Amino acid sequence: MRALVVALAVWGGMAGAEDRALIIANQNYRDAADVDGAADMLRAADAMTAGGFRVVVSGDATAALMRIRLSGLLAELAPGDRVVIAIAGHFAHGGTETWALGTEASQPDLAQAGGVGVGLSAVLDVAAQVPGGALVILGSEPTRLPLGRGLAQGIGPLQVPQGVTVVTGEASDAADFAGLVAAEPGRDLPALLAGMPDLGAQGFLAPIPFRPTGAATAPLPPPPKPAQTDAERAEEDRIYAEAKRQGTIPAYEAYLASYGSGRYAGLVRAEIARLRADPMVQARMAEEALGLTRDQRRAIQRQLSLLGIDPKGVDGKFGPGSRAAIQNWQERNAEKVTGFLTRDQILRLTAQADRRAAELEAEAAARRAEQERQDRLYWDQTGRAGDEAGLRAYVKRYPDGLFAELAAQRLAAIEAARRAEAAAQDRAAWDRARAADTADAYRGYLAGWPEGAFKAEAQARIEALTSAALGEEDRARAEAAEAALGLNDLARTLIEQRLASLDLRPGAVDGAFDADTRRAIRRFQTARGMPETGYLDQSSMVALLAGGVLKMGD
Repeated sequence: MRALVVALAVWGGMAGAEDRALIIANQNYRDAADVDGAADMLRAADAMTAGGFRVVVSGDATAALMRIRLSGLLAELAPGDRVVIAIAGHFAHGGTETWALGTEASQPDLAQAGGVGVGLSAVLDVAAQVPGGALVILGSEPTRLPLGRGLAQGIGPLQVPQGVTVVTGEASDAADFAGLVAAEPGRDLPALLAGMPDLGAQGFLAPIPFRPTGAATAPLPPPPKPAQTDAERAEEDRIYAEAKRQGTIPAYEAYLASYGSGRYAGLVRAEIARLRADPMVQARMAEEALGLTRDQRRAIQRQLSLLGIDPKGVDGKFGPGSRAAIQNWQERNAEKVTGFLTRDQILRLTAQADRRAAELEAEAAARRAEQERQDRLYWDQTGRAGDEAGLRAYVKRYPDGLFAELAAQRLAAIEAARRAEAAAQDRAAWDRARAADTADAYRGYLAGWPEGAFKAEAQARIEALTSAALGEEDRARAEAAEAALGLNDLARTLIEQRLASLDLRPGAVDGAFDADTRRAIRRFQTARGMPETGYLDQSSMVALLAGGVLKMGD
């Protein structure tokens, strides 16, 4: 009861009070998700101006600019004034403090928060200069906010000074409440809050009007604009320089949000008009409006690759290589050549890539069927009888053929039988050569045992190692191309699953590329007319995973 009496006494002496408002609306953060509702707070500033408040507005403010605005408000407050401080943006708390973060904040930790934000304890202390006539409105959104050690997202516990009211909630709801305060004088804050159940309130909540009924008169004439301090001038210069560096319409609009009548406002408006008239800028903005995800960009790069247009990487980043590839595709398809995609172009590109993927699968299936027919025919002519000469002839022509494993098993049995008959020294020399498994080792065996029991096997291995296998330089290039893909265990397992689905027998699906996997890759490359290396590169990866092209949703 005493608090109410004190409040009435304070409020009763406010006949000549001046209504002031500081609006800070931080929507566009450099390294965090945007706070879309902050734009509503800018519109609330218009309503407060129409309601007779002297309003200072800063959009997309840095921590330094927020401190300047708060300091300016503190200097102007006089006893009996009413003040609304409304802040929309990202908040973080740690220990006993909560900070309203400036748009430059980039994953701050507990030690850095004070440098990139304004402490709410300071905001509340400024509001406490006019007890009973101070309203602090805080609005945010549960969007992504990367933070360092010691900080948590959102507003923590607040120590609200006597005579100060604090309202918190979603940024758009907080903006609506600020507009109500301006538009409905004569109502107390609890009554205004009753119609907005999603907002929270604490502190001074007496059932007395925040503004008297006569407060909603014609707007006060704007006060003469004070000369900028050196700090304010430096901050405006910095924001303009950053907008000029980015050279985008949103960056220039962010400058105007804080400096609509600033020293560079005319230049900025002219640049915005020029950019909006530039067809290339329009094309870039149209693509940006699609909000393509990293996966959707990767899908587009794969689709371009399938159509024979190299984007210089499938990484989900549209760099110079991807832009040149998009221009190439647009020129081929009689589209306007900009290097930026529209939604219709993406749908057309996806349809073309789907058709090409189906064509590649059909071509591969037909080629594989013909290869298997020839494979079976040659097996019938050579290896089926089971003699060593026929088996070796088959393996020489089809080292990864349908019957390669069977031929190898039968040759191993023949070798085992010959081993049993071979002299101990001959067998020992052969075992040493087999352990080394090099052309020189087998030549050494033949030099020592020109008529040895394993003569035919040694000659066959020499021929296989010197003619059928990759040369060292070719193998090194193939290994390097596969290593550049950066395949992890999951990617390797998916590749083995794809090879198995194509009935290429990659062995165990375990993410380990063993001899069976390499043979399956060579079979895939053979079926598609690619160099038979047994190693993957970007082209063979795109062809192998063609059936898995990501598509943009409707």
